[in-house]
Amino acid sequence: MALLEIQNVSSGYGEVQILWDVSLKLERGKLTALVGSNGVGKTTLLRTVMGLLRPSQGAITFDGRDVTRISPHGKAAQGMVLVPEGRQLFPSMTVYENLEMGAFAKRAKANFRENLKRVYDMLPRLEERADQKAGTLSGGEQQMLAVARGLMAQPEVLMFDELSLGLAPLLVLSLFELLQRLKDAGLTMLLVEQNVQMALAVSEYAYVLAEGRVELEGPSRDLARNEHVREAYLGI
Repeated sequence: MALLEIQNVSSGYGEVQILWDVSLKLERGKLTALVGSNGVGKTTLLRTVMGLLRPSQGAITFDGRDVTRISPHGKAAQGMVLVPEGRQLFPSMTVYENLEMGAFAKRAKANFRENLKRVYDMLPRLEERADQKAGTLSGGEQQMLAVARGLMAQPEVLMFDELSLGLAPLLVLSLFELLQRLKDAGLTMLLVEQNVQMALAVSEYAYVLAEGRVELEGPSRDLARNEHVREAYLGI
């Protein structure tokens, strides 16, 4: 059964429509990828799912409940969490304080210490830099902190917007290894990513978005062998 289902959603900015009848499902405990070129509507879809944009049509269902019109705060309280593009940390606050902000929702506060230990176990560098201001971290460390802040919210579904953007290959590899560990732990995730090869390698099911519409979908291993995907997105 799908934990999160997007049904025939159209959305955009004012009179400018970006998405057209987009449908996708996140199966519980699975990592799903949404890939495509820059500017095709991937971030717009995440903003619509999280309630930052109102869809002009369609529905969004989370754990069997219609959440289409629920506010971003309300969705976060239910366990829908987004790690946004650009990290959007609090640069003048310490690493620890940023993690505290991630646990702001009532559902996460009760398990703060347990979740903090889990995050520090997965990302020990953050514990070493707990008292350091977030704005002084390297780009890779800031991305790790953004992911950790999302985990502190105790998500039911965790969504990533361009996880690898602007990072060195070695750091990208580390982050995708972290995704694999989270997937093995049974966390439901949606990875929105321009690095198509890595996204298809780590995910189990994937959607290809083109010009605001779902162009292709299927098991990730099948899409990785698809001639159109290989030519258009993998450079093969």
